Amino acid sequence: MCGIVGYVGKHKAAPFIIEGLKRLEYRGYDSAGVAVLQDGGFTVAKKIGRVANLEVEAAKIKLNGNYGIGHTRWATHGGVTDANAHPHISSDGQIAMIHNGVIENYSKIKKFLLEKGYTFKSETDTEVLCNLVAYHYAKEPVSADESRFVSAVRKSLRHAEGTYGIVIMALDAPGELVTARKGSPLILGIGDGESIVASDVAAIVSRTQSVVYLKDNEVAHLTPKDFTITTLEAGEVTPVIDKVNWSIEDSEMGNYAHFMEKEIFEQPTALENAMRGRFAEDGSTAQFGGLNISPNEFRQIDRFMFCACGTALHACMVTEHQIERFARLPVECDYASEFRYRNIPLFRNTLFFVMSQSGETIDTLAAMREAKRKGYKVLAINNVVGSTIAREADGGIYQHVGPEVGVASTKAFTSQLLIGAMLALYIGRMRDLSFGAGQRYVTALKSSPDLVRKALLQAPHIKEIAKRYAHYTDMLFLGRLSLFPIALEGALKLKEISYIHAEGYPAAEMKHGPIALISEKCPSVFLAPNGEILNKIVSSMQEIKARKGKIIAIITEGVELPEGLADETIVVPDCHEAVLPIVYSVPVQLLSYYIAVERGCDVDKPRNLAKSVTVE
Repeated sequence: MCGIVGYVGKHKAAPFIIEGLKRLEYRGYDSAGVAVLQDGGFTVAKKIGRVANLEVEAAKIKLNGNYGIGHTRWATHGGVTDANAHPHISSDGQIAMIHNGVIENYSKIKKFLLEKGYTFKSETDTEVLCNLVAYHYAKEPVSADESRFVSAVRKSLRHAEGTYGIVIMALDAPGELVTARKGSPLILGIGDGESIVASDVAAIVSRTQSVVYLKDNEVAHLTPKDFTITTLEAGEVTPVIDKVNWSIEDSEMGNYAHFMEKEIFEQPTALENAMRGRFAEDGSTAQFGGLNISPNEFRQIDRFMFCACGTALHACMVTEHQIERFARLPVECDYASEFRYRNIPLFRNTLFFVMSQSGETIDTLAAMREAKRKGYKVLAINNVVGSTIAREADGGIYQHVGPEVGVASTKAFTSQLLIGAMLALYIGRMRDLSFGAGQRYVTALKSSPDLVRKALLQAPHIKEIAKRYAHYTDMLFLGRLSLFPIALEGALKLKEISYIHAEGYPAAEMKHGPIALISEKCPSVFLAPNGEILNKIVSSMQEIKARKGKIIAIITEGVELPEGLADETIVVPDCHEAVLPIVYSVPVQLLSYYIAVERGCDVDKPRNLAKSVTVE
């Protein structure tokens, strides 16, 4: 979950590294640090807090070396202190290291190293691995076959259990970086007279769009002029150089106050990009190029299993409703973090889907590998080309929404909803969904960007509502059918960025327990679209109102609520049920965003959270 940048080349390393860390700060912002090799030693600056604190600290020191590493931390082992911040230097002063992941057997290794005379200044597992590399480096003989530096790293990693993405410098190997990954993303940037390594493309694209995605158990050796990749067992790897299809401007904030605000308002364009070229010429169904499963194979499937975490799981739950509604096939959703530890009875003709914006979510990746281990075909829905999940899946669908920087997902979520709805259409048309129904469905999906643009016009009104509700400490979100997961998502968004306790429930479940929470101090947000169960939702609202609970009602055009029932009303466009969850996502995102802003919260960097969860 931490941000990693390493640089070796013809320019000063520190300015580029710090700028890269700013672009990766959404991956961790407990502390940050940088180390460069200069004047025969490592010069280190590190500081708790944001990268801006590091920038101030680094300005006090002359960092002139053109060979360095930098890190922004999301704490796992050890508290948030300067000593625990990365980079770490081995106690013999020979090795500098940054690390993303968790070394599970660090205490055993630490005990061994203490007996060998190595000392420790921090509580981290990273410093243990750093000293282990130093130990092997000191023992490693010079060899004509392989760099002593690479060999020491390779031997050390064979003893490490857990996950890692590491970048290492050695004092007497100037102009060289060694990097390796297992379960934690790393990307090489291939520039003109310079080599870069980072945990995200965002730190690289200002210098080059030529990248190599490292795979698990690969070790890379970088110099300014070239790079080599081998496996952990010293096998040769032929690298594949990819081109990044977006520019640095795509990951900049522009005129918005926060990345989250920018990404909320980018949703119409993101939806257009997600559906581009994915409808059949006759306008009756969807089409996908990368599923790697034939229509005939699809027709043999009689059950679907979706695994994801957090916001992506809510998108899976909506997709479950859509597939069951329009394709008439059973769907099960499971927390990816629970799936591989449960002994779930699985049916033979089941197709697995995993969903992850980053394509690096460790729990989702583990669930995918477990399903594949059991012999099931697994398809992925994700946004990042070249990610681990994208590479290891049997096929899948890219979201194509561009970089999402805000920790709280917005445009990636609605694009997942859209792709889920398209998938339901695709499967439904193979089953019993008629040509005409398919055409109406496609027309509805194509209208989603304009419907979202119309919903976004409610932003000033929602901002005023947020001012009146920002002081509350509890809130309920209530919806039914495909809007129940949107209620869950609304509650999650509010919790994530404003720190208000919020829960999502099916509206009809209120009287089965949660109604005990209702009072003047606990408002409820009702998702109340026009339709056959509107009267049932209104009945639930009246139960809340009878107990003096305040109500924010999000309704579709044409809905008329009893006078005085809702304290606040937000109106969104009426639309086809396939796109209703997309349209309803907009007001719950805006409400959470404006409440968080009103409370003075750091919207893009909420406490304790990071964008891509790469540790279990």
